[in-house]
Amino acid sequence: MENFAASVRQAGIALRDLFEPTPLQKNDHLSARYGAEIWLKREDLTPVRSYKLRGAFNAMRKIVARGGASHFVCASAGNHAQGMAFACRHFGARGTIFMPVTTPQQKIAKTRIFGGGAVEIVLTGDYFDQTLAAAQEFARRDGATFLSPFDDPDIIEGQATVGLELLDQLGRAPDLVVLPVGGGGLAAGVTSLLAELAPRTEVAFAEPEGGASLREALLTGAQVTLPAVDNFVDGAAVARIGDLPFAALKRFSAAQVHPAPEDRICATMLDMLNIEGIVLEPAGALAVDVLRDMPDLAGKRVVCLCSGGNFDFERLPEVKERAQRFSGLKRYFILRMPQRPGALRDFLQLLGPEDDIARFEYLKKSARNFGSILIGIETTRPENLDSLRARLEAAGIGYRDITRDPVLAEFLI
Repeated sequence: MENFAASVRQAGIALRDLFEPTPLQKNDHLSARYGAEIWLKREDLTPVRSYKLRGAFNAMRKIVARGGASHFVCASAGNHAQGMAFACRHFGARGTIFMPVTTPQQKIAKTRIFGGGAVEIVLTGDYFDQTLAAAQEFARRDGATFLSPFDDPDIIEGQATVGLELLDQLGRAPDLVVLPVGGGGLAAGVTSLLAELAPRTEVAFAEPEGGASLREALLTGAQVTLPAVDNFVDGAAVARIGDLPFAALKRFSAAQVHPAPEDRICATMLDMLNIEGIVLEPAGALAVDVLRDMPDLAGKRVVCLCSGGNFDFERLPEVKERAQRFSGLKRYFILRMPQRPGALRDFLQLLGPEDDIARFEYLKKSARNFGSILIGIETTRPENLDSLRARLEAAGIGYRDITRDPVLAEFLI
């Protein structure tokens, strides 16, 4: 990408028509935890609470400047939709945004607000692939410009303005930059910029464990489509890394990609919310979460890119639940209890003083010697649940821990 940095700087200048550079903040809490100098690039503080506005604006400004299309189309259930809607309103362009039927009303409402009267929202498809196909067909039929969320050189260039800002704000090249990866547009842009302006800066990538498409592509040596994706980290759960992003990222090794377990991401989100008062969506917490997987951070100057803060607080109970499970503070068991008077009382006496019953379902079956209990236990220390298991075994109570059983947990918890 010859003269890439110069093009990115022009994009950054144009972007000032929309918002000032997002803050780069040193985080004392994380710095103390890792013995390093940890800085957070707060993309959750753009007008649409994510970096996606950068790429959408940059691609649209170039098309508008050329006298090109005035009607833009995208498929998105989240940040890309909001970024395009905001840019459409700025340019006075028409936008048609396709969203899955299952998109939460909060995201639909925010997209409509950002777009003002410039955008139309079309709800179609139960799954994103169906929504994407409908959007692309509409763009072809209507002669509109389809705006990819990551597989477009001008989108990539716009996302790279994040890297330019952090270098200017820091005043020197950091030792390490940690980047979240979904489709790869942000990572492709920032790494291309760093290669030109800060070639000694190391790079690490963070992907959700249930959607590590970059890692699989680097291990394979070519793009692959994941057979299944965990959509919890909805801002980064992508089954296949983009074509243009992979062309820019294939020079890196799979060892530089850190898959983040979804339950652990929840613990990181709660940590940032409760200690720092920072609201991050699951994808926005990726870069902070994988710091714990890097053993050689001591003494380094590290920048983590917090990519977004569009978090629906209706999801908070689920986030807390998953965080407790990851931390070992909550477990679910199926108990095999004898069907006799007093059996339940005997079990309750096995609970410790810090153990709390959060879920209880008892199915008493006629003409059976034993019944089944689904029980959820919350506690204050992980070792309490280890002790409980030991007491269950000593008492001869059969049990099965289903906390991490993906099939049973999905249907029973």
